[in-house]
Amino acid sequence: NTLPSFQRAAELGVDAFEFDVRLTADDQVVVHHDPTLDRTTDLRGPLMARTLDQLRAGTNIPTLDEVLGAFPTMPMLIELKEVAGQERVRDVILRHDAAGQCLVASEYHDALDCFRDGRFLVGASRRDILRLMIGSATGTPPKQVAYHALSVPDRHHFLPVATRGFIASAHALGCPVHIWTVDDPAEADELRARGANGILTNDPARLARFSS
Repeated sequence: NTLPSFQRAAELGVDAFEFDVRLTADDQVVVHHDPTLDRTTDLRGPLMARTLDQLRAGTNIPTLDEVLGAFPTMPMLIELKEVAGQERVRDVILRHDAAGQCLVASEYHDALDCFRDGRFLVGASRRDILRLMIGSATGTPPKQVAYHALSVPDRHHFLPVATRGFIASAHALGCPVHIWTVDDPAEADELRARGANGILTNDPARLARFSS
């Protein structure tokens, strides 16, 4: 989740970026996975307790604005890690005229409220995914949905998610299915055989090298 890593991914020929966004203490949208800074930076404590200037002093965490500006044609799957700040994310995307370039998702259904006005591509929330799982397993999938794509793990706590039936139900609704996080080429090929439309990986070079 740094500009050099995104540049390297682009050079490797990836189809899209997937990343998480959070708010700083001064309401700036930054690209960072963890709620805290400890694992990936030299700073400590929650990210939301720091201003952008404080982050600049000790990390290379980019803003969403910088990522969209640096890669104006790259499709992006943007995961909102918090309900708060959705309006700020929306404003950055609109400022870059990138609504058609970005799929906005979150496990929190309410985090996507301001993106449901028809201008944005919206991913399925955890609630949406659970409903489709139950529907596909019982033969009663929904007839229409208010999202455009699903991003799911292959399994969740040993419970199968990305089954052939689940993927087929999503496709019947016109929704592609992207599976995370897969770094093993054999697993990626198996998921593609089930009908997965995209693979989210930490190692795109390895998957591209061994992909069938």
